[in-house]
Amino acid sequence: MLRDGVRVRRRQPPWAGRGRKWGREAVILQFGTSRFLQAHVDLFAWQARTSGQDVPPIVIAQVTDDEARSRRLSAFADPSGFSVIVRGVEKGRRIASSIIVRSVVDGISARRDWRKLVALFVSSVTHVVSNTGATGFESIEGEQPPNSVQPPTGFIGMIVQLLYNRWKAGRDGVTFLPCELIRTNGAVLHHRVKALSNQWGYGAAFEEWLDTECRWVDTLVDRIVSEPLNPAGAITEPYALWAVSRQPGLVMPFNHPAIELTDDLEHFERLKLHILNLGHTWLAAQWRRLGEPSAMTVLDAMSTPALADSLTAVYRDEVVPGFIARGAGDAAHDYVETTLERFRNPFLAHRLADIATDHSTKIKTRIGGFVDWVERSGTVLPMPKLQHLLQARSAS
Repeated sequence: MLRDGVRVRRRQPPWAGRGRKWGREAVILQFGTSRFLQAHVDLFAWQARTSGQDVPPIVIAQVTDDEARSRRLSAFADPSGFSVIVRGVEKGRRIASSIIVRSVVDGISARRDWRKLVALFVSSVTHVVSNTGATGFESIEGEQPPNSVQPPTGFIGMIVQLLYNRWKAGRDGVTFLPCELIRTNGAVLHHRVKALSNQWGYGAAFEEWLDTECRWVDTLVDRIVSEPLNPAGAITEPYALWAVSRQPGLVMPFNHPAIELTDDLEHFERLKLHILNLGHTWLAAQWRRLGEPSAMTVLDAMSTPALADSLTAVYRDEVVPGFIARGAGDAAHDYVETTLERFRNPFLAHRLADIATDHSTKIKTRIGGFVDWVERSGTVLPMPKLQHLLQARSAS
């Protein structure tokens, strides 16, 4: 381009050349290589960029040494991107599309490339997203501060050390948007990071910086991502939600129709936990009780009258009335209709055997939690079907 009559070379954005060398350009750092994030945050970022928004590139960091996930890292650095296939029915309309996602520019191993990750975090990261699984937020007992070469063992230790290096460099804070399915996940992450920082003796000044300069945002994700593609990519449904708790000073890395900034995140959490998740667990329980085939999917269940009718009845007779008692009847009715449409998605192979993993705990949180929540409203509401399942769990 010309500047003052002189041709100058346009500076390339950080994703040019796949981002192997990082300067101070903004970067979104993603912890977790899961197919879910590829079909959720990564896809959203690409769609936002193609709509004209100035969206930072995403670098994905693998926390564990899992070999299968390691094979995805080179795919994340491939300039051709990866595919996300969206298939399903939305408001009665059949949708089938394949999107090439190019928002991700690199994949690195936190354990093998720790120095590179530290340099990137200190110089360029503005936002962190994560999906590290059920145990990701657990601190490693007795974990010691790392040296300059080896990373900490766990995810929380990695975050503490990365932030400490950034603070020592005099940089501003970072916004955390965790996607783990943990209530108040931003607040929990903040608490765990501060606790480990205190254990490592990093001092009050650093902890004040964590409190005042970093943002720890509670979020809720809602999307069924049924299958991975190899080496990267995923098959997902059309429905998607990223509910984000609004807080002063929060700046999102991009805007997207599936992102809902809200002052009442619990509203979305209750709908998902006590309708979508409860429905999955209900179907898994009936599948077990009736001895249906091990390969049965949610779609198969919705095509089996005994299973589909039982789910419809429990939604109609117990779940929606419970939400009415809590003043959220209209939202629950609409979400039930959407959920039933999602369960009848003809393209997703969502196995009930997978849903039934850790079944007893899921009954306690999804169904027992719903019954307790309704009872706290002060309304006496008979819920014989749900109570029966809870009693069966207690007896087993």
